[in-house]
Amino acid sequence: MRHRRGQGQVRQMFAIREQIALYCSGTGQKGKNMNRDDILGRWWVKSWRQVYDDGRVKYPMGQNLTGFITYDATRMTCMIMRSDRPGFLTGGQWDAADADKAAAYDSILSYSGTWDLAGDTISHNVDICLFPGWVGGTQKRQAELKDGLLSLTARMEDGTPEARTAYLEWVRE
Repeated sequence: MRHRRGQGQVRQMFAIREQIALYCSGTGQKGKNMNRDDILGRWWVKSWRQVYDDGRVKYPMGQNLTGFITYDATRMTCMIMRSDRPGFLTGGQWDAADADKAAAYDSILSYSGTWDLAGDTISHNVDICLFPGWVGGTQKRQAELKDGLLSLTARMEDGTPEARTAYLEWVRE
């Protein structure tokens, strides 16, 4: 039988991992020292990996992905996709086979909304998204800016077997 960790233990483990990562990476500019001007502009995705609490590591769009996140004065837009995204085998945009549409859905993430910066947390207030479950919600990201690299980290699905931490790295256009 598998031992389930309590939410407090998971949060504590996450906090310890974050402290170790910050110690090993040297000093970066955390959000409390950043302002909105530091983040404005277009950033190209460099990497995206998800580390599950049970040790699994997944690359949602593969290791050869492409995409960007853009911040302007009030809005943000994020689009990430697999570089090897296949074309439809049947039909076009509206009349392709369901299998082609499902594969297209699984190979891209896109969302947009307003954004805020408070301390080292960037909040994406989602009003448009490919995934309907995010519309009307807020996606929070821990931010660090170091050597021209914007690192965004998010905790996802705590308390479930799919609990994980997402790590995204971005370079300025």
